Amino acid sequence: MVSTRIAARALDFGVIRTEFALSEDYPADAVEQARSAVDANAADRVDRTDLPLVTIDPPTSMDLDQAVHIAKTDSGFVVSYAIADVGAVVVPGSALDIESRKRGQTFYFPDGSLPLHPRELSEGSASLLPDQVRPAALWTIELDATGEPTKFGVARALVRSVARFDYQGVQAAAAAGTLHPSIAALPEVGKLRSEAAIARGAIELKLPDQEVVGSPGQWTIELHPHTEADDWNAEISLLTGMCAAKLMIEAKVGLLRTLPPPDREALQSIRRTASALGVTWADGRPVGELLAALDPNSPASLVLMTEATTLLRGAGYAAFDGQLPELIEHGGIGAPYAHVTAPLRRLSDRYATEVCLAVSAGTDIPAWARDALPELAELMRGSDSTANKIDRACVDLTEAVILANRVGEKFQAVVVKEADGKRDADVFVANPPIAARCTGKPPEGQMVAVELAVADVAARSVVFAYSG
Repeated sequence: MVSTRIAARALDFGVIRTEFALSEDYPADAVEQARSAVDANAADRVDRTDLPLVTIDPPTSMDLDQAVHIAKTDSGFVVSYAIADVGAVVVPGSALDIESRKRGQTFYFPDGSLPLHPRELSEGSASLLPDQVRPAALWTIELDATGEPTKFGVARALVRSVARFDYQGVQAAAAAGTLHPSIAALPEVGKLRSEAAIARGAIELKLPDQEVVGSPGQWTIELHPHTEADDWNAEISLLTGMCAAKLMIEAKVGLLRTLPPPDREALQSIRRTASALGVTWADGRPVGELLAALDPNSPASLVLMTEATTLLRGAGYAAFDGQLPELIEHGGIGAPYAHVTAPLRRLSDRYATEVCLAVSAGTDIPAWARDALPELAELMRGSDSTANKIDRACVDLTEAVILANRVGEKFQAVVVKEADGKRDADVFVANPPIAARCTGKPPEGQMVAVELAVADVAARSVVFAYSG
């Protein structure tokens, strides 16, 4: 973790909440329904509290959607992945259901979250907290020795997590050879799935995330690089989403997360950038394979991966019932995919999981889930757009506050995108870790000195200048 450790003066993220008309307050009747929620499918559950599941989440998270157990077998692996069964505790048409549909997902701010469901539910009775018996949708996925699924299904179960871990802890335990037995095979399965992703043409970017962290009066920007543990855990979630998509496609009913294949013009652009940076790209080599092989710490890699974000535009949702949509694949994953692993934080997962449970069991899909699919596609598009804008607004505000008293100072920056006549260049300053526009014509892929020209808190704007 790279930290600025630069204290920002008091930041008011409430301004951003107001801008997006967001409130943490739930209607009183919805809160009461969350407090008194009961498992509507208790009679249908298999008792799997014998399975020593564990959770892997950020250290402060309480809304734990997923718990995992991986067993190594003579022929491969068995992945058990328990997902909080929100569909069993939210009554269709209730005040709780109506309010969660308005929100679409949990919105995250540096000073707290605005949850999809009241905390009594999302961080309490439905969360897969350790040593608590919980209702879950339990996926069982059998993999061969190469990590490819050979058999899978999902069923309602009672589960109990035996331990909770965070990504850094898992990474450290893996390096020390002390991983919990339930996830001892996670690195092996994660690597196999990552190799399979490259083989099927997936595009996985290893760009570090800018994060606003701290407390009032001490907010900073930190650069959070993706660790192997992040990637291993993500591969289990992706695997489950791909299995869910297969179930729904075979049944010809469901909700897919889609992304068009990379645009030809965007591919040509990234190839030109690679050539200018001296990165060898053999003819016929898939772009995902090239990106996976890059050193994530080099300036050239940062430039190429930033450019590669243009390959992942146009994400959406495709609802279908009876006839498959024209686009069923997710171009970034290289396969059909569905969101099913985060129902405490994302509305669509509750409905997609309900479809998968019915298809897997050979029973009728509940009307409340089936009838909502077309509306969900549009609802989630809007919710995702809001979440992305909130993330960007919080980072932009913090950047402007941190730099407000440093206008005129010089910084070292990597030029990640040169000016093209239509817009300024983009640069990345390492300390503090800030991405911003830059006037002038700095050379792409180079480390240059830039001067801070603008740090406007009210406009949430930071601009650097390059004079050559």
